[in-house]
Amino acid sequence: MHKNLAAVLTGLCLVFCLLVFSPLASPALAEEAAEIPEESMGTVTEIAYIQKYGNLVLSISGTELQDQGFAYGDIVTVHVGDQDFLMPIASDYSDVDQGEMVLRMQVQEDLDLDFVVVAVNMGDFATQAGIATRSIMEEAPGYLWTYSEDLEQPVSVSIEMNEAGGYYDQWLMRQLVRTNHREDYEGLSDAEYANFREITAGNIGAGKLYRSSSPINPSLNRNQEADAAAREARINTVLNLADFTEDMASYEGYQDSYYATLDVMALNLGIDSKDPEFQRSLADGIRFLNSGETPFLIHCNEGKDRSGFVCAILECLMGATLDEVVDDYMLTYYNYYSVEMGSEQWEAIARSNVLKILSSTFQEEELTDDILAISAEEYLESIGVSVEDIVGLKTRLEEEE
Repeated sequence: MHKNLAAVLTGLCLVFCLLVFSPLASPALAEEAAEIPEESMGTVTEIAYIQKYGNLVLSISGTELQDQGFAYGDIVTVHVGDQDFLMPIASDYSDVDQGEMVLRMQVQEDLDLDFVVVAVNMGDFATQAGIATRSIMEEAPGYLWTYSEDLEQPVSVSIEMNEAGGYYDQWLMRQLVRTNHREDYEGLSDAEYANFREITAGNIGAGKLYRSSSPINPSLNRNQEADAAAREARINTVLNLADFTEDMASYEGYQDSYYATLDVMALNLGIDSKDPEFQRSLADGIRFLNSGETPFLIHCNEGKDRSGFVCAILECLMGATLDEVVDDYMLTYYNYYSVEMGSEQWEAIARSNVLKILSSTFQEEELTDDILAISAEEYLESIGVSVEDIVGLKTRLEEEE
């Protein structure tokens, strides 16, 4: 797969011209907005836009980048303005540790799923690279990105080979295969297919707290199963981490769903847990739960990253052990990707995701059972949740005597 890459790609540089568009602009619209001059032989010029959460979505497809000789597991240098960033080419955000940069390349026959993204796992590349600032908007999609004034526009970005196959072993170990076809998951119940489950870790009472993939967003083909599971569990209050309020009613079938009858707070939460806006929104969500009626449901789109983080914090708050937190977090990877508990891949994903983000959030180098509850309380207080709201939420989630 990597034959003669070092020789073939010596000096090869893909140059991308970046223009500022609204977070929901498409590459097709971007191409209409500017004419790109033809470059010299060996250089491909493209347009990209800043996606809602700060990733750079390039208009070159994954197939086209692969045709240039780049492959999964290669380590590349991404030049943005006068800065250089070293990162691997991978197929998913979780192919690197939390907080690490990745050039995500998807190679698919479906053109909508064939893309290249410069990103940070559970982070924000545009801000981390210092190339743009984000403004909060009241209307959807909730964010507006503006390039830094010291950058020439359009901004030149290039991708250059650093070490062919240098990350291949690590990438291979983390490979996760998921489909959105129900028939591919015959061994799972409908609820498991929808990544819907009850959380009973620590002192959380039965029938109090649930997590799920989106019961309304049809993009994963799991919304109907998730909605049916929410109905069966008699969910009353929902914390939607993925959507803006106006987004929800736009989904096909929303008006006829059980979900539409529930008390829902749509946070449109970002993916960087260190971001003050993320923390402010999460604090709002915690206060909302404290004012709501159980059972609670927490979801994002997949019910994996943002839901995984929020549920882990609540589990810690309620006295769960580290093993309980990790096992619940990793059950998502079994439901989606058939990652077996205790396998090498299972351990690697846990280390680079839930364990790493909790260690960073709690500012603890070593996580032990006896510090989780107090660390979760201190974290929630630090982001603006009052002691009264924390005590109230714990009371709502506790087992009934």
